[in-house]
Amino acid sequence: MMNSVKACREERLYKADRVNRLRNTQNVRLTPKQKVLNWLIHIVMAMMVLYCVIPLVWLVFSSTKTNGDLYNSPGLWFGKQNVFIQNVIDTFRFQNGVYSSWLINTIIYAVVAGLGSTLFATFAGYAIATMKFPGRGWLLWITLAFMSVPSTVITVPLFLMYSQIGLVDTPWSVILPQLSNPFGLYLMIIYAQTSIPISLVEAAKIDGAGHWRIFWKVGFPLLSPGFVTVLLFALVGVWNNYFLPLIMLQDTKRYPLTVGLNVWLKSANDTSMTEMPNNMILTGSLIAIVPLIVAFLFLQKYWQSGLSAGSVKQ
Repeated sequence: MMNSVKACREERLYKADRVNRLRNTQNVRLTPKQKVLNWLIHIVMAMMVLYCVIPLVWLVFSSTKTNGDLYNSPGLWFGKQNVFIQNVIDTFRFQNGVYSSWLINTIIYAVVAGLGSTLFATFAGYAIATMKFPGRGWLLWITLAFMSVPSTVITVPLFLMYSQIGLVDTPWSVILPQLSNPFGLYLMIIYAQTSIPISLVEAAKIDGAGHWRIFWKVGFPLLSPGFVTVLLFALVGVWNNYFLPLIMLQDTKRYPLTVGLNVWLKSANDTSMTEMPNNMILTGSLIAIVPLIVAFLFLQKYWQSGLSAGSVKQ
C-alpha cells in the first residue's frame, strides 16, 4: 500500500515538473538571430515536403486523364474528363490481365521476404544483445561491414550461383537473397540493447523459463516497435527492388511491378509500338503505391516506444 501511494506521488510530481518545463519553454523569447534561423528551418522543411508531395499529386491527377489529356491539360489539375475508373479497369485488363499477376507477385515477394528477413533480424538481434557467446562482438562488426556492401554488387554472383542449382526464373531467386537484411539486424541489435532490461531476462531464467519462451513472452513484446520499424523498411525495400528481379527472372508473368511497369514504359517509348498508353502506366504506378500506404497506416498503431519504461528499477 505504501509503495503504491509513493508511486502515485512520484507520478504527480513528475507530471507537474513536465507542465512547468513546458510553460517555461513557451515563455522563452527568441532572439532576432534565432527567429531568422527558425524561419529558415521551416522554409527548408516546407521545400522538402513539396519536393516529396508534388510528384505524388501530379501522379494522382494524371491517373484521372485520358492519354490525350496528359499532353493538353495542366499537369497539376484535372483534364477535360475524369476517366480514373476506366483507367483502372483498362490497366487490369491490358495484355490479358498481366498487371494483376505483377501485383500479386509483388505482394508475395514483399510479404515472404520482408517478414522473413525481419524475423531473422529480430531473432539474431535479440540473441546478440542478451546472450553471451564466443564471437559475439565480432558479429556486430561483420554486420556493419555487410551494410557497406551494395546489394547490386552481389546480384550477378548470385545469378551465377543460382543458375547452377536451378533457382533462376523462380520466385525463390528473388525471395532468398532478400532474407538477409544487415541494416535490419544492426537496428534490432541496438534496439534490443536499449529496450530489454537484462534483469527481466535474468528474472525469467530464475523462474525456469527457457530461451524460446523468454523471447516470445518477454523479449518480443518489448521489441515490437523495432520489429515494426524493420518490417516497414524491409517491405519498402523488397517492394521497390528492381535490379534483382530484372536479373533473376525471365518469365514476364513472374515479374514484380517495378520490372513490369518498366517493360510497359519501354513499350510506350518504342515508336514502332503504339498500343501502350501512358495514362495506363501512370495509373498502374499509382495503384502500386497504395499497398505501401495501407501497410504504413495499419502498422503505425504498433509503432510505440517506451513499453519497458518503469517495468523494472535498474
